[in-house]
Amino acid sequence: MKVERILISRTDSIGDVLLTLPICHWIKNQYPQAKIFFLGKNYTVPILKAYTAIDEVCDWTDIENMTPEKQLAYFKSLDVDTIIHVFPNKTIAKLAKKAKIQNRIGTSHRLFHLFTCNYRLNFTRKGSELHEAQLNYELVRPLGLKELPSLLQIQSVTTNFQPPKVELPTAISNFIATQASYFVHHPKSQGSALEWPIEKYIELANMLLDAGHSVAFTGTEKEGLLFRDKLPENPSIIDTTGTMSLEQLMTFIQASQGLVACSTGPLHIAAFLDKKAIGLYSSRKPIHPGRWQPIGRNSKALVFDINCASCAAKQPCKCIENITPANVLNELIA
Repeated sequence: MKVERILISRTDSIGDVLLTLPICHWIKNQYPQAKIFFLGKNYTVPILKAYTAIDEVCDWTDIENMTPEKQLAYFKSLDVDTIIHVFPNKTIAKLAKKAKIQNRIGTSHRLFHLFTCNYRLNFTRKGSELHEAQLNYELVRPLGLKELPSLLQIQSVTTNFQPPKVELPTAISNFIATQASYFVHHPKSQGSALEWPIEKYIELANMLLDAGHSVAFTGTEKEGLLFRDKLPENPSIIDTTGTMSLEQLMTFIQASQGLVACSTGPLHIAAFLDKKAIGLYSSRKPIHPGRWQPIGRNSKALVFDINCASCAAKQPCKCIENITPANVLNELIA
């Protein structure tokens, strides 16, 4: 198999993309002279540019708006010999075949891959006991992978995530300058996960203040509208929702002591930045920590009851709400 120019396609969310990055490192180790392209959505481009094993980032958001003729011309211009469909996308799969990319790798669990991929891997994500990052390695088996790496092995390559520091809004820069240390609370997930109540985050914030730390709440403007009026008025608590770009958020997390969130992108950013990344989870599959826990060296996933009967039966359950702020505090400042 000729492997000199590889296109990895994952056009979904920040956390999913981050957990795909380690396979880029593996490919670089196996094929040091190969050039790696990564196809992602516009809002994940800053994440992709921060990973040293990626040579060129391709913005699917721009390509998606092209005419079919220009899309095909773009794919041909990349001159890649291999495409790995980590996140299945019918349009991209068809384009790859039309562009006559030699090696087209995808899961066998998508009917359209039967007609568009010539390497189809038979594995399932939904019912697997493996972590999402490990499952992504299944798709590099045609490139020579014999055994899936352990989470510890994958964890060792998160250090290749090196986002540049950028200038922050004045109010946020002033906050950093005047506080001895701060932790980030990211309470919402844009619907991607079960969430810990905002009241628990506030209780934890007050505990951190008592312990001599400051607290920053992050999120989108829309998310901020859901909770900012509940935040205590205290100079050691700052609401940054809706004020930072993704590049700025990464810089802000990098300067913090750690982050608390449910299973969402900023949690994985903190983990890759080697911060204390404390994730709050349900034990229900497929959203359990075994599949989605942060994989940084200082990360930790908390669940209230790993043997929760309702979660095991995949019934609606809010046991995540029973995780106590005291338990989270202990993980943050232990």
